Formats: sequence, structure tokens, C-alpha cells
Amino acid sequence: MLKPGLMMKQEMLLSSILLHAERFYGWQEVVTRRVEGDLHRITFKALAARSRQLANALHGLGVEQGENIATIAWNSHRHLEIYYAVAGMGAVTHTLNPRYTPQQLIYIINHAQDTTIFFDLTFAPLIKAIAPHCPTVKRWVLLIDEDKMPAEPPVNGLLNYEALLAAQNDTYVWPEFDENSACTLCYTSGTTGNPKGILYSHRSTMLHAMMSNCADAIALTRKDTILPVVPMFHVNAWGLPYAALMTGCKLVMPGPQLDAPSIYSLLENERVTVAAGVPTIWLGLINHVLQNKLTFSTLKRSLVGGSAVPISLIKSFDEMGVELMQGWGSTEMSPLGTVSKLSGDERDLPKQEQYEIVAKQGRTIFGVDMKLLAEDGTELPWDFEQSGELHVRGHWVLNEYYGGDGAKAFSHDKDGKRWFATGDVARMAPDGLMQITDRTKDVIKSGGEWISSIDLENIAMSHPAVLQSAVIAIPHEKWNERPLLIVVKKPGSEVSKEEILKFYEGSISKMHIPDDVEFVDAMPIGATGKIQKSTLREQFKGVQFAK
Repeated sequence: MLKPGLMMKQEMLLSSILLHAERFYGWQEVVTRRVEGDLHRITFKALAARSRQLANALHGLGVEQGENIATIAWNSHRHLEIYYAVAGMGAVTHTLNPRYTPQQLIYIINHAQDTTIFFDLTFAPLIKAIAPHCPTVKRWVLLIDEDKMPAEPPVNGLLNYEALLAAQNDTYVWPEFDENSACTLCYTSGTTGNPKGILYSHRSTMLHAMMSNCADAIALTRKDTILPVVPMFHVNAWGLPYAALMTGCKLVMPGPQLDAPSIYSLLENERVTVAAGVPTIWLGLINHVLQNKLTFSTLKRSLVGGSAVPISLIKSFDEMGVELMQGWGSTEMSPLGTVSKLSGDERDLPKQEQYEIVAKQGRTIFGVDMKLLAEDGTELPWDFEQSGELHVRGHWVLNEYYGGDGAKAFSHDKDGKRWFATGDVARMAPDGLMQITDRTKDVIKSGGEWISSIDLENIAMSHPAVLQSAVIAIPHEKWNERPLLIVVKKPGSEVSKEEILKFYEGSISKMHIPDDVEFVDAMPIGATGKIQKSTLREQFKGVQFAK
């Protein structure tokens, strides 16, 4: 018979992070570039008090435990207060991505049955458009100073966030409940079918935050200042609002101004040491820095995720004294699954070899397990030769989608354990180093071979005249599919398709070199900052290759 341990039982609740931050790091700051236009500062202690005021206000409005309370908001101290107040009282914070179409947002709000929506003034036109189609929403709250409320509100009965808080005291005792209770809700970008909901628990979110702060992961400390450019409406800003307060790390919130000059000024003026965002953000920032002959005076580490990171970006950061860390995961994984950082031995390798290692997706952090499956369902060895569909399971990996959608995304092994099929094609080294070679829907099947679109994109991105690249499959009568390279040139640069195709020679087998190159002014970017290849496939569906 198993013997029980004789240890205290304390539920792992997000409110404990806020209590810890207030008690031990109450002096630390959250700095926000607000929609109002100013730079706002608040201490962890004051933020915790305002979160308690908000919890009281929500109780006063009749919000009950288990209700879905939504936000359509930028990264800000107010959004952070909502994160902690809603989850702390036992309700669910549902972050809505404003980059979705109005039709998608209406579907998501109704599917989630949101009862309250907090929103920034930026999104007032969007709210006006969707509000009549959201019957479950009882309350609309604008995140703005009272004296800046719009003369023509987008909805009837509009509430003001600051007025709600001002009417409450900051005395509130966070309730205790089961750590497996839901705390936050996010929906996937819905590249196929309707977006699907992932309902995170307090326990899974706490474990994710703790493990992301390990030395081989993001490793925030109270000496750090982090700028999360990744939005709080995208997988809870990768868990950084929890990880930062857990360690006493200063938070710098960029608000709506995500252009390169605005980000650079925050990095420098607030002495940011760690930043996080998708590759498109950092490509724009690096271009701005190089064009204006600027430097980074305090930035030491940059976490990049959301899509594959080109070696050229890793190299540019390194030459400016910034270590680029690549994170891989998905909304279904909270999102962190692997982190690509150099080990001690790897730091002695030649620079180019270091860049090639970081360009891979890295090794799992504790709490996530992985396996590769062939098309027939057999498990593949970790030999870094064979690629297969990547399946994962772990402490912060979803068990099912909200509302029971997407059952086909799961499999069971011979022991009955449940696995999530990520949709990524990957290969694994014997020591656990993982590399995503493609998405199952993006891999190019040509003449019996699989061609990695990611490999082709990375080679193109290393060309000095290329700002962005994407590779899609074009039907071919003889080879089934062949790769088409689509390129955005750097401002002021000129390059021909012949020069780019010649650039591939010696880097990859001749069979894998794209058949053609198309130049575009800009890439279609989706709700999560990724290039939308479905749009590109539609745009170039008339392209034909020679036999």
C-alpha cells in the first residue's frame, strides 16, 4: 500500500503569485505606454491593491465564479490587473485577439458565452460592430481614464474601468479553491475551421510559469526588466505576466505602439534586459537599428517564437551583444515546449555552428514529453534523420478543446496515455535536440521526397537583400508539387530571381531548390504574427511550373 507524504497541502492558485509579488517585490514597477498616450508607472504593491478593487467591483456587478470575463486589450497595467483579479476570484480571463475578423470574434464570444468584456479605446469601432451580435455579454467596460471617455460610446450602458475601481476599497481576501479550476481561456487562430478554445487551469499555468523561469528556459530574475512585445491576447503573452511577478522582474508594457522606433525607445529608456516577441517584430527592429546606426545598451536576451527564426536574425542579435533564445510551442501547450539556448560546450563552437544550433527549436523543458510518428502511426527513432509528426503530452498540454471540439487532434499510445498531435513535422537528435522541419500542411511532397519549406525560407533569409521569405507548394504534373519562393526585399535593396536561386547552390540539394521566385511588397500576416501561407496559396494558385 502506498504511504501518504506528510507535507502541507496548498492549492497552486494564481493569486499566490500576486500575494508574493506584493509582499516581497512591492517596490518593483510595471511601466505602460498607455492608449492615452502617456507613460504610466505603478508598483507591484499598488497593482495588487487595484486588482483587489477590481475583484470587489466584479462581485458588485454580479460576476460569479466560473464566468468567462473577456478582454480586447493591449499589454498594459490594466490588462494585468484583470488577469489577476478575474482568475483570483475564481472566474476565467478570456483574452480575445483583436486581429481576428469580426465574424471570428462574434463566434468566439458566443461560443465562450462571455458575460463581460473589457476593451481599449483603440477597439471601439470593433466593439460597435460586434456588440449587437453578442447576446451573452451583459457588461462592456472601457479601459481609459474617466475624463477621456468618448462622447459617442460604442455601446449603450458603457462602464468606465477607473470609475469601477474608484468606487471600491482594496480590502479583499482571495478565495481558495481547487487548483485544477479554470483560470484563463484562449482560442487558436483557426487556420482550419472555427477557432478552438484552450481552457487553462491554475495548476497548469503555475507549473508553466515556474518551469519557464528555470535556468535553461527564460530564467527571469528580480534584476531583469522584461518587455513582452508578444501580446497578452496571444497565449497569455507566453506566460510572462505570471513569470515576471513570480520573480520580481520589472515589466514594461508597450501598449498599442509596436513600431520599431517605439519599441527601441522603451528598450533603451527603461533599461530592458529581456524582450519577447515574434520574428516579424524583431526583423523590423533590427532593420531600424542597423539603418540608424544604433546599439542596444542594456538588452542581453531576446526570446523569439511563433514561427521559425532565421539564422540571419540570430547573427544580427549576436553581433549586437544580444543572445537570441528561440522558444517553440503552441496555444495548446500554454505555450512553452522547448527552448533553444546554447549549452556550455556549444558556446565554444564556431559562431556559424552556434547560430545553426539556436535556429533549431531546442530541447524540452521539464514537464513536456515528445514523440515522432510516421504516416502509418509507428513511432520513429530519435536519430535526427527521420522526420515525423510531433506529438506531445505534459503538465500544461491541453487534454481536450473547450466545448469538445477537435477530437481528431489527439491520439492514444499502447498504454492508453493521451497525446496531442501538434501538426508539426520534426526530427529529434539522440540527446533530445528537436528541429521543426515543417507544418504537416506546408511540407512540399515532390517526387517522393519531403522538402522543408522552413529550410528553404531560412536560406533565403540569409541573403543580404531579403527581408522576409515564404515558401509554398505549387502543383506540378510530373513531380506532384514543387516549391515557390516568395520574397519581400529589404528597403533600398535590389536582387533578381536568378541571383536568389543561384544563392541556394551548395547549400541544399538541387532537387530542393525552388523552381521560381515571386517578389511582393508585403507578406500577409495573421492574427498571431505568422505569415499566412493559406493567403499566399490563394494568391499564387494560378502559377504554373514547366514540366
